[in-house]
Amino acid sequence: MNKVLFILLLVNILICCQTINIYEKTAYFPLHSWKSAERPSFTFEILDTTSLYNIFFVLRHEDAYNYNNIWVNLTVKGPTEVVTVRREFILGNNRQGWLGSGMDDIFEHRISFSDKPAPLHKGKYTFTLQQDMREDPLDHILNAGIRVEKVK
Repeated sequence: MNKVLFILLLVNILICCQTINIYEKTAYFPLHSWKSAERPSFTFEILDTTSLYNIFFVLRHEDAYNYNNIWVNLTVKGPTEVVTVRREFILGNNRQGWLGSGMDDIFEHRISFSDKPAPLHKGKYTFTLQQDMREDPLDHILNAGIRVEKVK
C-alpha cells in the first residue's frame, strides 16, 4: 500500500512540475491608472514553427472600472513585419456583469486576440499595448499584458 501511495505521489509531482510552453507577462500600474502614453511592451521568442499559438490580452481591473469594454492599440513587431491593430475587448455586460474571473473587487480577463490559433514565424516578437479610450488616464486598471499558449 505504501508503494502505491509513493508511486502516486511521485507521478503527481512529475505532472505538476512539467514546464508548460506559455509566455505570460503583465505591466503593473501602481496608481491603478493607465495613461495612453504608457505603452507596455512584451518580448518573447518563438522557436517551434510547427505548432499553432493562441494569443490573449490580459487585463486586471477593479470593480469600479467605469466601462464594459476597453479599446486597445496593439503593435506586433515580428521577425518579418510590424502590424498595428485597434481592438475592442468586451469585459462585461448589464445582464451577466463582469465576464472575467473575480475575487473581491478585482477582476481578470484573458481574451483571445483571434478566433483561431495562429502559426508564428521563428524569431523574436514584441507586443506593445496602448489603451485607446476617451478617458485618459483610464482609472481602476491594475495590469495589462499578453499571454501566449502553444496549442497541444
